[in-house]
Amino acid sequence: MQHAVGSPLPPPHQSGHGWTPAAHDPGVHHPGGHPGPAAHQGQVPHQGPAAHQGPAPHQGSAPHQGSAPVPPPPPAPGFAPPGPVPHTPHHVQAPQAPETTGHVPLPPGGPVGMPSAPPAAAVPDASTTTIAVLLIGPAGAGKTSVAKYWADHRRVPTAHISLDDVREWVRSGFADPQSGWNDNSEAQYRLARRTCGFAARNFLANGISCILDDAVFPDRPVVGLGGWKRHVGPGLLPVVLLPGLEIVLERNAERAGNRRLTDEEVARIHGRMAGWYGSGLPIIDNSQLDVPQTARVLDDVLARSIASPPSW
Repeated sequence: MQHAVGSPLPPPHQSGHGWTPAAHDPGVHHPGGHPGPAAHQGQVPHQGPAAHQGPAPHQGSAPHQGSAPVPPPPPAPGFAPPGPVPHTPHHVQAPQAPETTGHVPLPPGGPVGMPSAPPAAAVPDASTTTIAVLLIGPAGAGKTSVAKYWADHRRVPTAHISLDDVREWVRSGFADPQSGWNDNSEAQYRLARRTCGFAARNFLANGISCILDDAVFPDRPVVGLGGWKRHVGPGLLPVVLLPGLEIVLERNAERAGNRRLTDEEVARIHGRMAGWYGSGLPIIDNSQLDVPQTARVLDDVLARSIASPPSW
């Protein structure tokens, strides 16, 4: 038998409590149930030898099937049936539970300004300063690995935003630059860079540092620094990772999927990245450095950039 949600279930059959399941009484009709043999024949069920003694009872004296109401079973011990719901006057308001969450105001992200230089006598500590960093380098330079490690080991909240990851949010219709740089790939790159810029500004406005990584070319305005400066702000601190070509080729060979480039493409990108020499931007040659060592050098470079921001 199914019971409505929220209504009490009938107590189980227990001897000594005066409750007998009505399904065991062959003379009681159960709506929707399967009647016993007597119900099919219209006769009183056979009751053994004692039923043959004496005159047969009058047909009207036998109880009519379904005419006698079955009393409701008594409640089980310890069970209190639900009583009537008390009426609450309209002028009395029921107490409300206190809210466990509320609106957390978030300041909007504006253009990131230049970090304030510390006093001349003090040495800036890049590990505790809220800053926005742009890590530049060719494919295989170790940008993503260094950025993640640097963000993981800072003493202030820090976010890592990878342009390649954001660009690959596009699943259907993704325009892979390896298949050729065209209007679609450029539009998706610009959209990803703008999305990263908005995210960085919002993180910075709420006290969370950011490190972004991208293969920015010094001789190509479309994928140059101008877009990052426009979307993040003049306070963005660019740093170039530029190991030797043999190191870049070795690291690229360990990649898979669309992140792996041909050796010719890697060599071409690496050659164009050499244009950063003489640009005034800080450059780290991490050819002989592992990731933790490169992160420590990055902190030193950023401390100098905070004290004397580069012009770009």
